[in-house]
Amino acid sequence: MFDLSAPVNSARGTADRFAARLGPDEWLLVAPDEDGAASAIAADLAGHFHSLVDIGHRQAAITVGGAAAPMILNAGVPLDLHGSAFPPGSATRTVLAKAEIVLVRGSEGFRVECARSLAPYVQAFLLNAAQEWGAA
Repeated sequence: MFDLSAPVNSARGTADRFAARLGPDEWLLVAPDEDGAASAIAADLAGHFHSLVDIGHRQAAITVGGAAAPMILNAGVPLDLHGSAFPPGSATRTVLAKAEIVLVRGSEGFRVECARSLAPYVQAFLLNAAQEWGAA
């Protein structure tokens, strides 16, 4: 169902269904609500020590794409987002300005996961940065 063999700070899967390994024993699993992934994973892990928590209603996801995406994100993210330093398949916890985020780079761009309550702030920050780069 999910490839959990990825090294720490990487993600495996597709844009709408992936596993991001954020620590030695921590993964962010993303899947469409309607595919029943949570119950299938819980069944697969029966008998193994684990904690599976649905954070779908807590999180918001914002996609940032295009040639200017790394520069837009670097307005608030203190990481080197050049393709050689943070290539597609990379994932990490970081900050965007004053918001804690999970940042995942896919083949088509970046996915920013943040607390739903911070989404308006993150969106406004990204739109402002995009305007500065002439990308909004």
